[in-house]
Amino acid sequence: QVQLVESGGGLVQPGGSLRLSCAASGFTFSDYAMAWFRQAPGTEREFVANVRWNGNNTYYGNSVKGRFTISKDKVKNTVYLQMNSLKPEDTAVYYCNAHLLLPATVYDYWGQGTQVTVSS
Repeated sequence: QVQLVESGGGLVQPGGSLRLSCAASGFTFSDYAMAWFRQAPGTEREFVANVRWNGNNTYYGNSVKGRFTISKDKVKNTVYLQMNSLKPEDTAVYYCNAHLLLPATVYDYWGQGTQVTVSS
C-alpha cells in the first residue's frame, strides 16, 4: 500500500537548520510531483515547497523562499526538505505530499506529519 513516512523533525534554536526526509513506497515515485506542506495550531495547512515529477523544477512559498530547499532522490524514493535560518514562525507539523494529475484521475497521498519546533 502507499506509504509516505516523514522523519527529521525536532526542536531547534532560531537560526538553526533541520533536514526533513519523506520515504515513499507503494507507488511509482518517479511519476509523482512531491511537496511539503505545514500546519501550525489554529491555522490552515500552508504550502511550503514542491518539486516536479522529473525533479527539475522547484517552487516555494514566499515565507520560506531562499531558506528552504526541496529535492527528490529517485534512487532512494525519498524527498527532502533542507531548512536553514529557521525562525519561530516555522514551527508547525510538516507533511509530505505526493501528487499525480492525469486527464481523468487525481492521485493525492499524504504522510502522517513530523513536528518542527523552533524555539530558544
